[in-house]
Amino acid sequence: QVQLVDSGGGLVQAGGSLRLSCTASGRTLSTYMMGWFRQAPGKERELVAAISWSGGSTYYADSVKDRFSISRDNAKKTVYLQMNNLKPEDTAVYYCAATRSFGVPTPENVYDYWGQGTQVAVSS
Repeated sequence: QVQLVDSGGGLVQAGGSLRLSCTASGRTLSTYMMGWFRQAPGKERELVAAISWSGGSTYYADSVKDRFSISRDNAKKTVYLQMNNLKPEDTAVYYCAATRSFGVPTPENVYDYWGQGTQVAVSS
C-alpha cells in the first residue's frame, strides 16, 4: 500500500506560477506511474499530466501543454507539477495519483491510490 500527500496549492494571479508536490510513503515510488488530476466545481475529473516509472514518458492534456511540466524524484519519493502561465480556467482541486501501470501514460490508465487534493485558485 502507498499513501500520497499532495501540497503546494494556493491563490495566484493569472500569468503566475505554482509548483505542486506529492510525497509518498509505503512502497517504492519508482514502481508506480504517477499522475496529476484536477476537478473544478461542476466538472468531471480530468487527467492533466502523467509520468512513467522511469520518467522517460509523459502525458499532458492539450489544455496544459507547454505550460505544465511533470517530474519525479524517486529517491525522494516525490512527484512535482510545475505550472506556469496559469489561467483562471486552471482553478480546481488538484490530486496526485499512482498506478502500477507501465509504459507510455494515457488517459486510459486506472489509478489505484490518491492524495487528498490541494486547491489551486487563479484570479484574473
